[in-house]
Amino acid sequence: MEQPNFILVVNFYQTDAGNEPVRDWLRELPRNDKRIIGEDIKTAQFGWPLGMPLIRKMEKNLWEVRSSLPDGIARVFFTVDVNRMILLHGFIKKSHKTPQNELNTAMTRLGNYWRNKL
Repeated sequence: MEQPNFILVVNFYQTDAGNEPVRDWLRELPRNDKRIIGEDIKTAQFGWPLGMPLIRKMEKNLWEVRSSLPDGIARVFFTVDVNRMILLHGFIKKSHKTPQNELNTAMTRLGNYWRNKL
């Protein structure tokens, strides 16, 4: 069987307790929303590096996958570690601007990821 031609391997960020917040968040979403977000993550995985409108750089080592859903807008923050795409935080946007608390959550997990890696 031929291996897919991916550039990044997708991994879920794990908390110290072993939880995977993005995986848990995705499980709660309607099936169609999961499909759309999954396709967008797969596009990033196979086409990295990408830019707007799908991928937007937010901070150093932090990007977001931008998914348009039938009833809203989803964002999945991630970092890239060599050939791995680490999904840090996901949420549904309710306003045009990214809420600061959502960005703070992603930045905290980003810091934890890199500290725990050392």
